[in-house]
Amino acid sequence: MRKLKLDELNRATIAEFKAGEKLPVVVVLDNVRSRHNIGSIFRTADGFAVEKMCLCGITARPPHREIEKTALGATQSIIWEYFDSPVQAVDQLRSEGYTIVAVEQAENSTMLQDFETVKGEKYALVFGNEVNGVSDEVMAKIDVCIEIPQFGTKHSFNIVVSAGIVLWDLFSKMSFGS
Repeated sequence: MRKLKLDELNRATIAEFKAGEKLPVVVVLDNVRSRHNIGSIFRTADGFAVEKMCLCGITARPPHREIEKTALGATQSIIWEYFDSPVQAVDQLRSEGYTIVAVEQAENSTMLQDFETVKGEKYALVFGNEVNGVSDEVMAKIDVCIEIPQFGTKHSFNIVVSAGIVLWDLFSKMSFGS
């Protein structure tokens, strides 16, 4: 088996990407503190062609060298917006018809594998702070909470890993790009 060279991957230009079809998903970062995590989530959002990202509260904004180090240019392809608070972002997204989905461990959460997407529905995925998770103020406003099953000794995945797992799951369930 031969590994493909970069020029064989036929990647879209930034302009082509921006004009192309998007997964009807917005990623909301609720007070994420690590700039490296933020950049990595930009890159993951680009890989799954999400509509945009909402950066909230203490979440750092581009341009910043630590974000760019892991984003590898994805801050140029992904539309992003800043909100003083994640509640403002959630309220705006709800008014735009998004279903608000927290990715969190909570009472009565739905396990990721059991979460069913609805054709034509738009989703706002809220990922919380690396230590405190999704804020209580946002949890009071969500439509559904999904939880990634875990089987080891740790209590949580890194936020970047969580974003990758959840975005892949929604991408595959929504049959985008097929």
